[in-house]
Amino acid sequence: MALEQVKALFFDVFGTVVDWRTSIIGELEAFGKQKGFEAEWSQFADDWRDLYQPSMDAVRRGDREWRPLDTLHRESLITLISRHNITGLTEAEIDHLNKAWHRLNPWPDCVEGLTRLKAKYILATLSNGNIALLVNMAKRAGLPWDAVLGAEPARAYKPLPQCYLRNARFLDLEPTECMLVAAHNNDLAAARTLGFRTAFVCRPTEHGARQTTDLKAESEWDIVTDTMTGVADALEC
Repeated sequence: MALEQVKALFFDVFGTVVDWRTSIIGELEAFGKQKGFEAEWSQFADDWRDLYQPSMDAVRRGDREWRPLDTLHRESLITLISRHNITGLTEAEIDHLNKAWHRLNPWPDCVEGLTRLKAKYILATLSNGNIALLVNMAKRAGLPWDAVLGAEPARAYKPLPQCYLRNARFLDLEPTECMLVAAHNNDLAAARTLGFRTAFVCRPTEHGARQTTDLKAESEWDIVTDTMTGVADALEC
C-alpha cells in the first residue's frame, strides 16, 4: 500500500542516472589532446570528484553563503589545474572544461527506464547539481524530466533535510508520496528518515575499479535493482 501512494519519483543524478566518471575522463582526454597537455586524466577526474563533498561542506555548515555547484566545481578545477602543473588556459577554456559536467552521458538503461516511468509518475531530479547544469545535461542526453529540482531551488545540499522536504513541497506533495531513486545508500537513508520511499539502483562501476562503497544495498530499501529498467519493472511501468 505504501508504494501505491507514490506520485513522484525523485532521482539522484551523478552516478545514478549518468556515468560521470567515464564522461569526465573522456572530456579531459579530448581537451588534453587538443591542447597538448599530458596528465593521468583518470586520476584528475577522481581528484575532481574527491573535492565534491568538501566543497559543499562549508556551504552546508553555513561557513560560506550559497554557491551553485558550477561555482564549486570551477573552484576545484582551478585547484587541480595548479596541482597538475597545467598552465596557459584562458578563462573561456576553463569555463568549457568546467562545463564538462553539463555533458555527462547516461547509463545505457536510463533513457528507456525513465521513459517508461514517466508514463505513470512525475519525474524530477533531486541532485546537488544546479539547474542550468541539469537542464543542459537533460537536453543533450534525452532525459525526460518533468521538473528539474534539487539543491539550488532548495538552497540546501543533500543530505540536509530541507533539500528533500522543500523539493517535495515544490510539487505540492507529502514525503510519503515521493520516492527517491539513488545509487547511494546514505542518500536513501536521509530521504527515508523524512518519509520518502526508496529505490536503490546499484552502480558498482561509478568510481571505477577503486570503488569500495555502494556495491550493494545496505538496508531493506523498497526496491533494489541494478538498472533503471529494473525500477520500471518493480513499479509495473
